[in-house]
Amino acid sequence: MSHDTLPRPARTHEPGREPPAPGRRRRHWTRRANPVAGLGSVVWLAIVVIPVYAMLSASLTGQDKALTGNPLKPPTSPTLDNYNTVLHTGFGHLLGNTVIVAVAVVGIVLVLCVPLAYVAVRTRDRWSTTAFRLFLLGVAIPAQAVVVPLYLLIAQLDLYDTLLAVILPTAAFAMPVSVLVLVGTLRDVSEDLYEAMALDGASPLRMLFQLTIPLAKGGISTVVIYAALQAWNGFLFPLIFTQSDGPRVLTLGLFNYVSQFGVNIPALLASVVLSGIPIFTVYLVARRALVGGLMGVGGK
Repeated sequence: MSHDTLPRPARTHEPGREPPAPGRRRRHWTRRANPVAGLGSVVWLAIVVIPVYAMLSASLTGQDKALTGNPLKPPTSPTLDNYNTVLHTGFGHLLGNTVIVAVAVVGIVLVLCVPLAYVAVRTRDRWSTTAFRLFLLGVAIPAQAVVVPLYLLIAQLDLYDTLLAVILPTAAFAMPVSVLVLVGTLRDVSEDLYEAMALDGASPLRMLFQLTIPLAKGGISTVVIYAALQAWNGFLFPLIFTQSDGPRVLTLGLFNYVSQFGVNIPALLASVVLSGIPIFTVYLVARRALVGGLMGVGGK
């Protein structure tokens, strides 16, 4: 037999490396620079950072120098007197009321919205779908449009000038968006997992606590932050449904630095800085879960 007719040895490949599929070319991905996106990021960063810097700088300035000079110039003689003034004018009481409102709103939203989203996802009949769509109409209803009926209802329930008068409407208006986020998250839970638990004899309530809630931590974290922000930054309901200093919250406490003859701008900005620290800290802790939960809105 000649050398030309000898069979050729099979082509081998390196161990641990899969041979390339026939007809498929290897693609080399390269990361290209995007100067337009970089410039846009810098501009957006400046838009966010400059007002925050101006607020911090003004809060460290004396009241006599608040309206003079360049607002972007660092204070020549920074002082903490404005923060001392804020802390000694009932800031602790305002902060405590705001924390109570935020915690209560988050608790009500979680207790009601998680089961509602679970039923909307797991129940496939026409009535459940119609109820879910009607419930989402709350997203399109602004609070300003129903503030007068809410005021009459709060007054008839004898809840006016109490923290409950702020907690209940705030939780109600946070629920539609919260249900929407949770439904989008729960739709990503595999149907096979529900079927496996059903074969084991699990009840719907057991599926909710042992399967759905552990797999929906991202959406639940998103709802917690959203509801907390709604309660923390709420202004309309505390303004309309409270009157005395007892149930006053931080957003209304800013009026303490507004008088008939002027505004204590440095103290006002110092109060804004102090009131924003707690909720900003919560956002930093749970920002990844917030982004992950928002990406799940809409489901598959």
